[in-house]
Amino acid sequence: MNIKTLLADDDAVSPVIGVILMVAITVILAAVIATFVLGLGDSLSDQAPQASFTCEGTTLVHDGGDELDGDNLYLANDSNNALSNYGPDTLSAGDNVSAPFEDAQAPLTWRSDGSSATLRSQPCS
Repeated sequence: MNIKTLLADDDAVSPVIGVILMVAITVILAAVIATFVLGLGDSLSDQAPQASFTCEGTTLVHDGGDELDGDNLYLANDSNNALSNYGPDTLSAGDNVSAPFEDAQAPLTWRSDGSSATLRSQPCS
């Protein structure tokens, strides 16, 4: 067996690399197309915000977290009771909202485009 001819014989290298590249490109294209068809990218854009609130009498205090649009915040799941009616249009950490609510209306929910989340569920004391 001649080692020089064995090392110099690279006839099969090019087709093998070509097949590996074609398989890799096919897998990547299939993943991208599946993401668009199944709509997995759309669900990431409308995630519920993360924020914490405390209650001081009839005042809600935004302690920290994401900046919130007051038009998407509701007291006690009441669609007519948007928080923007009682305070600023945008709530950021440190903002206060004086709202006419009682213990039964303490839950604070966020809703946007069919998604919703409860940001505060404890009754005020």
